[in-house]
Amino acid sequence: MLLIQNETIKMIRKRRFLVAVLILLILIPIFTYAQMKSAENLRKQFGTEDWRVSMQQKVIDYTNTLSSNRVPEEWKKWRQVQVQLMQYSLDHNINPEDPNGVTFTREFVGNAVSLFLPLLVVLMAADLVSGEHTTGTIKLLLTRPVRRWKILTSKLVALFIFVSLIILCTATLSYLISGFVFGYRGWTLPVLTGFTVQGADVDFSHVHTVPQWLYLFMEFGLAWFSCLAVACLTLMVSVLVRSTAAGMGIMLAALIAGTILVNMVSTWQSAKYLFVVNLQTTDYLRGSLPPIEGMNLPFSLMVLAAWAVVGLMISYIVFSRKDILN
Repeated sequence: MLLIQNETIKMIRKRRFLVAVLILLILIPIFTYAQMKSAENLRKQFGTEDWRVSMQQKVIDYTNTLSSNRVPEEWKKWRQVQVQLMQYSLDHNINPEDPNGVTFTREFVGNAVSLFLPLLVVLMAADLVSGEHTTGTIKLLLTRPVRRWKILTSKLVALFIFVSLIILCTATLSYLISGFVFGYRGWTLPVLTGFTVQGADVDFSHVHTVPQWLYLFMEFGLAWFSCLAVACLTLMVSVLVRSTAAGMGIMLAALIAGTILVNMVSTWQSAKYLFVVNLQTTDYLRGSLPPIEGMNLPFSLMVLAAWAVVGLMISYIVFSRKDILN
């Protein structure tokens, strides 16, 4: 416990967590304002606040583009899936985008899980071990009468604590800030889930509604799992690379490359085993088209867990045998 307490104090003194919270405080109001203006533009465009009118128009627009030769096949598949999902919501009279604080929080986390939240995790974890080399405290740390695996475990536990705090702060700030604009209601609104995408068709046999608070709980759980996987891999890089800047650069490059790959690798089957392609776990709840055909939620969770375990194994092996004199 003393080791964990010591690592927690170190992370607090670095003020990385405060920087992460400051980033959230800056960006969430911007996203809230953007959604507010988007809702106003839709009302002006259709002359009504009825969500059914705008969604019916989206269905018509997407359907019309399916016959165009200028639209790539990947986009056609995505739009065909979206048409089926929107039509299902219309048939069951369930507005998937009802403007309120809870819905904004749900959408924000769903869009942030693949890049924004992992970047905050990298910000926290990139110098856990490499920072000890930079400050010269690594020799003092490893010459203490404590086994090395215990030292690394204390760093890992402290990291998991701060990853959980980042997820909690994201949820709290998103709800409080957006709720001030859209209202704090929406906890019990029904949300559709259970969609299964097979090719360009959607299986509705397991679709059911859950209250939005439960959907939000499931979504944040998946986002937390994805961030933990990124945290484990960032810790591995921090152990392998002595420079904090280099370690952060490696992880930033991997995450950004993953965002690009998701839009480009639909025909590269082997890419589904890359951790960056599996970070968008929340998309499975809403029935979005997977990046590569054949991927599903259990598969993505297993891939992320496998990467995290391998990353931790490498971290412990290298850290336990590391030569600190050179």
